Order: sequence, then C-alpha cells, then structure tokens
Amino acid sequence: MNFIDLKQPKNELTPGTGKLLIAEPFLSDPNFSRSVILLADHNKEGDIGFILNQVTDFILNELVPDFEATDITIRQGGPVQIDTMQMLHRLPLVLGGTEVCKGIYWGGSYDALREILASGNYNPNDVQLFLGYAGWVPGQLEKELEEGSWMISDNASEWLFDTNPKQVWQKAIKLLGKDYEYMANMPLDPSLN
Repeated sequence: MNFIDLKQPKNELTPGTGKLLIAEPFLSDPNFSRSVILLADHNKEGDIGFILNQVTDFILNELVPDFEATDITIRQGGPVQIDTMQMLHRLPLVLGGTEVCKGIYWGGSYDALREILASGNYNPNDVQLFLGYAGWVPGQLEKELEEGSWMISDNASEWLFDTNPKQVWQKAIKLLGKDYEYMANMPLDPSLN
C-alpha cells in the first residue's frame, strides 16, 4: 500500500525582527494553536512577539476607564506578563514607537493615544493593543523551529491590522506559497478528516 507523505515543506527562513511566526497546523500548545506572531524583537537575549489573531473579550475603556475608545478590542499578545498592555500601530508621527517592519511600530506614547482617542479622529484599525506577549529565551525559538512547531514568513504586511483575526492564520499560510496552501484548510483535529 502506498501513502502520501504530508510532511510540511522545509522553511529556510530564520527568525528576525518583523518576521511572522506561523504555527504549524497541529501545534498542541493551547496558547499558540493556529497563531500568527509578529516578532517585535529578536536579539541575543531572546525574542518578543505578539499573537495577532487571538482576541480577548475586553474593550480598551473597560480595562483603562480614562481611555474613551469603545471600538478598540484588546488582543491576547501571549502568555507572558498578561498584566501588561503593549501596542502595535501605524501612527508613528503621532504615537512614536520603534518600527518592527514596514509601516508597523511597537510601543509609543499612551498619552498621545489617549488624546487621539478622545478626539474621535482615528481609525481603530491603526492601533492594536495586546495583553501580554510571547517570549523566548536565547535558543528556545530556534529549538521550536527545529521541531517544526513554527514556519517563518518575511511577508508581514499591513493587512494584519485590517483582517478579521479569525482569517489571519489562513492568510499567513498562503503567504508561504503554493507548497503550503493545503495547510490552510486542514481541520484542527486530523482525525475528523
């Protein structure tokens, strides 16, 4: 009897600031199942990133009452320091921050954010706020990559802010090319196939 080998294709990219980590379809860690992470910092001390497609039930003004925005949902950035809030945005002239990839910035002024939200003159898709972050100590991410837990894309793009979070994983898989497209439609539980 012949079988088709469905091993994932070899991903040759290495991790770096601004790259996307895309969870392999059957990653069993519930914190990262079908997640897409934007690496905001990659250096000899480790890695920091934010899960782009896990939304919490919180709205900004519920967590921080002096922020008037009722249309900015908070995402779950990762399992590390979930009592902190982090910001990715596309407003460097107003908020500041450090560019992590073309047009996307990490950090900045929360006072400036409060002001633009109070003015009502903003696009909620220009700011993503996260509770916590995903973090790796030196060598940990490389080990997970060797184990096949993640695929890497250097195609981080602005659609990450505009897309329904539930569609981010499938879109990110398609960024990897035709050899990976079949993964976008795989069920969470392969026994259901």
